[in-house]
Amino acid sequence: MADQKKAFLRETIEHFDMTRHDVVPLVDSMRTMAFSARDLHRAADIFDRMLADKDSAVILCLAGSLISAGLKKVFADMVRFNMVDAIVSTGANIVDQDFFEALGFRHYLAEDRLKAGLDDGQLRELAIDRIYDTLIDEDELRICDDTTKIIADQLEPRPHSSREFIRAMGEYLESKGLHPKDSIVFEAFKKDVPIFCPAFSDCSAGFGLVAHQALRGDEPKVSLDSAKDFLELTRVKMASGDSGLFMVGGGVPKNFAQDVVVAADVLGVEVPMHKYAIQITVADVRDGALSGSTLKEASSWGKVDTAFEQMVYSEATLAVPLIAGFGYHKGSWKKRTEKRFSRMLDTELALPAGKVS
Repeated sequence: MADQKKAFLRETIEHFDMTRHDVVPLVDSMRTMAFSARDLHRAADIFDRMLADKDSAVILCLAGSLISAGLKKVFADMVRFNMVDAIVSTGANIVDQDFFEALGFRHYLAEDRLKAGLDDGQLRELAIDRIYDTLIDEDELRICDDTTKIIADQLEPRPHSSREFIRAMGEYLESKGLHPKDSIVFEAFKKDVPIFCPAFSDCSAGFGLVAHQALRGDEPKVSLDSAKDFLELTRVKMASGDSGLFMVGGGVPKNFAQDVVVAADVLGVEVPMHKYAIQITVADVRDGALSGSTLKEASSWGKVDTAFEQMVYSEATLAVPLIAGFGYHKGSWKKRTEKRFSRMLDTELALPAGKVS
C-alpha cells in the first residue's frame, strides 16, 4: 500500500514566481486586442492604479482551490511587497492548503487519467484526496486538522474572530521555529495583514474546533464569531476610507468584502464605495449567483463605484499571474505605506456607532 501511495504522490505542485517574469510588455500588448485580453489589460491597469493610490487600501479576496493550484507564492509575495492590506478568503485556501504547506506538507500533480474519476475508489483506499488534477495526502491533512485543535486548546476560551485565530496560526508557526517560505499565513502574521475567513468552520480548522469543543464539554471553550469578523473588516474600511478589491473567484469572500460599505452605514459612518474593483471569475451572471454577478450590479447596492471596475472571465491560474505580475513589475507598491491593520484591530476598543477610530 505504501509503495502504491508513493506512486501517486511523486511530483509536487510548484508555485508560480511572479517576481521572475516581467509580464508588463505582454499585458500592455493586450490593450489593443479584444475580448478577454483587453479586459485583462484594463484589470491590470486598475490594479496598478490601486497600488499607486497611496491613500487606498487593497483587499484581496480568494475563493476556489488557488493555493493547491500553484498560486501560493503570488499571494505571499503580494503580502510581502505591501501590495495587499487585508485578505478575505475561504478557509480551504488559508488552512487546508497554505497552513498545510507551512507545516511542511505538499500538494502533488495528478496524472491526466485521474481527472476522469475512475480511480477515485483506489485513491480513497490509499487515503489520497483529489482536487481535479491535484492530489493531497489525507493522513497529512489530518495532522493539519489536529494542529488547529492544538491551537484552539491554547487560546483563551472565548469567541474569536477568524482573524484572531489565523493570527494565532502564524504565532504557532513562529513558536515552532518553522518560518515557512512563501506562506500567506506567516507573511501576513509578520506584516500585520489581517486575514478573514467568514465561513471558517468549512475547512480543516472546523474539524479542529469540533474536536476542541467536544472534548471541552461544558467547560469554557473557543468559538468563532462571524459577526466579529464582519465588524473588524468594517473597521478596516472605515479606517482606510478609499479601498480597492482584487477578487479571485466569488462566493462568500466577494460578498463579505463588498458588504462592509453597507455595514459602515449601519454604524452611522459614511464611507465611500469601493473605489477600485476587479474580479477574475468563470461564473455566469445569468443564473443570479453572486459569484458571477457583475461589479456594475454591485454598484446598484451602493458597494462598488463604476469608474474603475473590471470583470475578467478567465480561470484564475491564467489571469492572476498576469494581473498580479503586472502590478509587481510596474513597481507602484514601492511607494505605499504599510497599514498593518491587524495591529489596529488588536488594540482597538469597541467602536461606538458614528465614530471612526
